[in-house]
Amino acid sequence: MAAKCEYCGKGPQFGNNVSHANNKTRRRWNVNLQSVRARIAGASKRVRVCTSCIKTGVVVKG
Repeated sequence: MAAKCEYCGKGPQFGNNVSHANNKTRRRWNVNLQSVRARIAGASKRVRVCTSCIKTGVVVKG
């Protein structure tokens, strides 16, 4: 399952782990996704959305 918000399309960001010896290995920061029941076109449907969409009221729970 893709780590992507179904409303805003926000996905993971990539960067480096940097050790004390300055070794660099790739890592990723995943989006904080929650499975919520949202009202879409008058019907209730389960969607995976990021917490920022829930917080700002983009997703109407129902």
